[in-house]
Amino acid sequence: MDFNCSSPKTIPVFSTFSSPFDSSPPDSTSTRKPISLWPGMYHSPVTNALWEARSKIFERLLDPPKDAPPQSELLTRTPSQSRTSIFYNLSSDFILREQYRDPWNEVRIGKLLEDLDALAGTISVKHCSDDDSKAAVDKIVLKKAISVDIDLKIVGSVIWVGTSSIEIQLEVIQSTDENSDSSDSVALTANFIFVARDSKTGKAAAVNRLSPETDREKNLFEEAEARSKLRKKKRVGRREFDDEEVKRLQVLLAEGRIFCDMPALADRDSILLKDTRLENSLICQPQQRNIHGRIFGGFLMLRAFELAFSTAYAFAGLVPSFLEVDHVDFLMPVDVGDFLRLTSCVLYTELENPDQPLINVEVVAHVTRPEIRSSEVSNTFHFSFTVRPEAKAKKNGFKIRKVVPATEEEAHRILERMDADMLTR
Repeated sequence: MDFNCSSPKTIPVFSTFSSPFDSSPPDSTSTRKPISLWPGMYHSPVTNALWEARSKIFERLLDPPKDAPPQSELLTRTPSQSRTSIFYNLSSDFILREQYRDPWNEVRIGKLLEDLDALAGTISVKHCSDDDSKAAVDKIVLKKAISVDIDLKIVGSVIWVGTSSIEIQLEVIQSTDENSDSSDSVALTANFIFVARDSKTGKAAAVNRLSPETDREKNLFEEAEARSKLRKKKRVGRREFDDEEVKRLQVLLAEGRIFCDMPALADRDSILLKDTRLENSLICQPQQRNIHGRIFGGFLMLRAFELAFSTAYAFAGLVPSFLEVDHVDFLMPVDVGDFLRLTSCVLYTELENPDQPLINVEVVAHVTRPEIRSSEVSNTFHFSFTVRPEAKAKKNGFKIRKVVPATEEEAHRILERMDADMLTR
């Protein structure tokens, strides 16, 4: 596997705690950006490097070459023109490695989610020549554990373009064998959706077209087109349940009523959804802002992931293993100073495969404004975890419990989530 970090499209990353916009030590002749224009100071070095790269793109847009076409003119671009990679020199950079290490000597997934979000945003700017867009996560799937002691590379590009939306695919690559097949080296795949907005009207705006060149690029385009059609079907909203689904709903509610009305007779292998809940609240700080002054979406994903991980850990009684993030919509922006409340619960478990039981955790983020007694949902996240066979072998009598609802609203959420997951598998 070639991990050449000298490519002009590879963004090198170094452990540093200096300003993300300073590439050299300050001197009396240097011009420094005002501190109010810096992004948050405590993001990962990868995120800072990406934001620096994005700021240079903005500078070129503000001062374009004389022969550059007007920004209002739509262009046709290829995936290779937006392709960008970042390189983590984990094998030799001790400080960088420590910033990404989790307690189990693997890469901290929450920090990686931050970086994926920042890279996807940078790629969208490259393709669209604009940064006024609304982002969403389509899906992030972990294919194998990611070691913190081996060099890592993330490669991404635009793979599909609609009228006003684009899909970006990122691959996290880590190879332990120089002769291994490239597909075997892909440890994680992530797909992000961006919808361009007109900066004046806030309505959807047309984006540059995409012309895939290679067979792989054409296949990725077709697959993304199919996913786009599927997303449109899922946007219809809450549908009416048919007779079979009504029966499933009634069975779930019947189990929950036993817990509520006759707890002494309830199934000990089941648990009420409300009893799996955890909560986390925070005031959003300036250090967590992005280059536009709002709270960085990657930071929100990090906090949601770590709460979901804790929820799965407390539920299973063993260290969970992350599998995937399902579709995430960023419904409203989160600003510095906002009171953010994150609530999580185990929504359902799937026990058909005893070697890999599935734990689906929902995290809902609310922006709460006590002064006006309002609370609005900014994001809903769905994470899937399992428990590794080697961990289960160390605990006698290990068993994952079934989650049951106490209310009809909870039953609807469980069934809708299960059906949505079935559609995307």
